[in-house]
Amino acid sequence: MKDSFHAKRRMLLGVGFAAVGGAVCARAAAQQSKISKDQAKYQDKPKGEQRCDGCAHFLAPESCKLVEGKISPAGWCTLYIAKPK
Repeated sequence: MKDSFHAKRRMLLGVGFAAVGGAVCARAAAQQSKISKDQAKYQDKPKGEQRCDGCAHFLAPESCKLVEGKISPAGWCTLYIAKPK
C-alpha cells in the first residue's frame, strides 16, 4: 500500500515537472522567434499615420511581440497591423 502511494506521488510530480518544463520551453521559443529590426525594416519614425504605438504587436513602453530590441512608440516597420478599434 505504501509503495503504491509513493509510485502515484512520483508520477504526479513527474507530470507536474513536465508541464512546468514545457511552459518554460514554449516561452523561450516564443522569445527566440522575434526577428531583427533589419529584417522588419524598422525605422524610428512613423510612416504616415502608422506608428508602433498604434500597432497590434506593440508592447508598451518600448517593445514588440515580433521585433527584437527597443522599439520607439513613434517608430514603424513592415509588420505593422493597426490595433482593432
